[in-house]
Amino acid sequence: MPVLPCIDIEPKAPATATVILLHGLGASGNDFVPMVPELQLPATMPVRFIFPNAPSIPVTINGGYVMPAWYDISEINIDRKIDATQLIASAEQVRLLIDREIDRGIPSRRIVLAGFSQGGAVAYQAALTYLQPLAGLLCMSTYFATRETITPNSANRKLPILVCHGTADPMVPERMGRDARQALAAMGYAVEYKTYPMDHAVCAQETADISRWLQRLLA
Repeated sequence: MPVLPCIDIEPKAPATATVILLHGLGASGNDFVPMVPELQLPATMPVRFIFPNAPSIPVTINGGYVMPAWYDISEINIDRKIDATQLIASAEQVRLLIDREIDRGIPSRRIVLAGFSQGGAVAYQAALTYLQPLAGLLCMSTYFATRETITPNSANRKLPILVCHGTADPMVPERMGRDARQALAAMGYAVEYKTYPMDHAVCAQETADISRWLQRLLA
């Protein structure tokens, strides 16, 4: 399986940790590149940021239009009928990126997996089933699409998880974020859950909270 094309942002000093962040439907890895300086991480914490690009596929809810997507979505209803096979295949590709970081000298416990919207659904699947312990899982404005079918790996049963969501999100209603938190809690995970007065986006306060969370995990 080929490795996904990615945008890599290297720190000034040799990286000692990695954040892999998956974009949303119809977007690209470039969307979150501006977030790196906004996090204002200290120079003493050199983190490599990796922004993979999803393949372009037909998306049913958009009339079959071909666009970057981690998986197809067949219905626009609130609970979203998705192509789980494609989602799991995307999670496998993300695992290859984690494996590559380990090969590059970053221990698994220093790797954070993150995702926004559709990318967050893939991040849930990839992180919770990964065979080695990760540093953390960050899910933004997203939903736990495979919560009823996933078989988590015990290596990440204590994985730190931060879930962030906008209270005015019209695309992925905040209820879906709360549902994800409840499903995770039922599986035994400890979850930090934060909401913000925003729509389907990332705000300055959220970025600041993510920065503090990353520094706590990776300092």
